Amino acid sequence: MQVKPVCVSTFHFTYNNRRRGKRCCCVHMNCKFEDIISLENLLKAWIEFLSGKKYKKDVANFSLHLMDNLRVLHDELSTKTYKHGGYKAFKISDPKPRDIHKATVRDRLVHHAIHRVLYPYFDKKFIFDSYSSRLVKGTHKAVNRFRDYFYKVSKNNTRTCWVLKGDVRKFFASIDHNKLISILQRHLTDKNILNLLKEVINSFYGIINGIGLPLGNLTSQLFVNIYLNEFDQFIKHDLKVKFYVRFADDFVILSKDKNYLIDTLNVITDYLVKELKLTLHPNKVSIETFSSGIDFLGLVNFPNYRVLRTKTKRRMFSKLEKRHESYKTGMIPGESLNQSLQSYLGILKHCNGHDLTRKIKKFAVKLDKSNNGLYKVVVICYILMSFCRIRNNLEAKNVE
Repeated sequence: MQVKPVCVSTFHFTYNNRRRGKRCCCVHMNCKFEDIISLENLLKAWIEFLSGKKYKKDVANFSLHLMDNLRVLHDELSTKTYKHGGYKAFKISDPKPRDIHKATVRDRLVHHAIHRVLYPYFDKKFIFDSYSSRLVKGTHKAVNRFRDYFYKVSKNNTRTCWVLKGDVRKFFASIDHNKLISILQRHLTDKNILNLLKEVINSFYGIINGIGLPLGNLTSQLFVNIYLNEFDQFIKHDLKVKFYVRFADDFVILSKDKNYLIDTLNVITDYLVKELKLTLHPNKVSIETFSSGIDFLGLVNFPNYRVLRTKTKRRMFSKLEKRHESYKTGMIPGESLNQSLQSYLGILKHCNGHDLTRKIKKFAVKLDKSNNGLYKVVVICYILMSFCRIRNNLEAKNVE
C-alpha cells in the first residue's frame, strides 16, 4: 500500500557536527503532533493495519466497537495520558529461531499512525542504497545493485573484485534507546511527538534496560533504519565509499583493492562501537573475491550467475514433500499446495535455478492428476520461469 505524506515539512538549519568539526545543516521536520493523533490519521492507519489481519481474534474484537475505541485512543493521545501496553512473546523459525514480541491492537494502531507521518520524511534522508523496509526497494533490488556494482568495479569481469561483507550482531536487541532518541531529536522539534516516540521506544527492552527494540513493531523497522542511517552517512560522506549496499543489518562494500577493504573494516568497526554501540558478528565478516561466490541476502552470487544457498534448497524440497503428504491425506487443500509451489517458483525466477525448476516440475507430476487446475497452474509457472530466466540473462548481458 502506498504511504502518502500527511503533512508539509518546513526546514530549519541547526547543529554542529562535532565529529567532523564542520558546520553542517540538519533538516528538522515540523510536523504537528495533531497530524499523528487525529481521528482521520488513526482511521487511515486502521485501514492499513487491517490488511491481512481482519479475521484475527484480537483485531475482530477491536473492530466490533471501532469508532468508540478510536475515540478513546484519540482522547488518551491528545491528553498525553496514553501508555503503551505490554507484549506477547513467541518464537518463529525464519529459518533460524527469532524472538517476536507482539503488541496489543491499539498499540500497533498507534505504530501505524506514527509510521504514516514520519516515514515519508525520513525516507528522503536515507541513502539510495539502503534497501530494507522501504517502498520500491527490497532484497531483489539490493542483489541486482550488488551485481551492477560488481561489473563496475571489475570493469565487466576483467579485473578482480574484492567484497567486504559484514553483519551487525544481534541488531534489534542492541539498539541503544538514548542514542536513538538523540538522533530523533535532531530531526523533530515537536516535544509531544518526541514524548510519544519515547513512550513507544521505552515500552520494550531486552536483557539490559534501555537496550533493544521488538522485532514485531512496524515502528521498529523505521527506527532501525534511522539508527543505521548514521552508519550509512558515515560510509558515504566521511569514508567516501562509492560501492556500498545495505539491507537491514547486512552490508557489502566492493573494491579492487583488498588492503583498502581491510583498512575500511577497522575504521567502521571502531565507528560502530563508539558511535552506535554496535558490534559486527565475528563469524559473518569476510573479505573475499566476488568470483569465489558471495552469500548475500539468501543468494550465492557469482560473476555470471547466482544460485540459492544449499541449505535453502534442502529446506525447500523438504517442505514441499511434507506439504505434498498433507495434501494427499486431505489435511490441506490443493490451493494451499499450489501457493507453496508458486512461492518457490517466484523465488527461483530471481536466480539461475534451471535444475531446481526442472525438479519442481518433476515434483508437480507426482500431484494428483485429477486436480487438473492445480497441475496446469504448475506447468504454466514452469513456462513463465523459462521466460524469467531468459530475461535475467539478458539483463546481465546488458550490464556487461
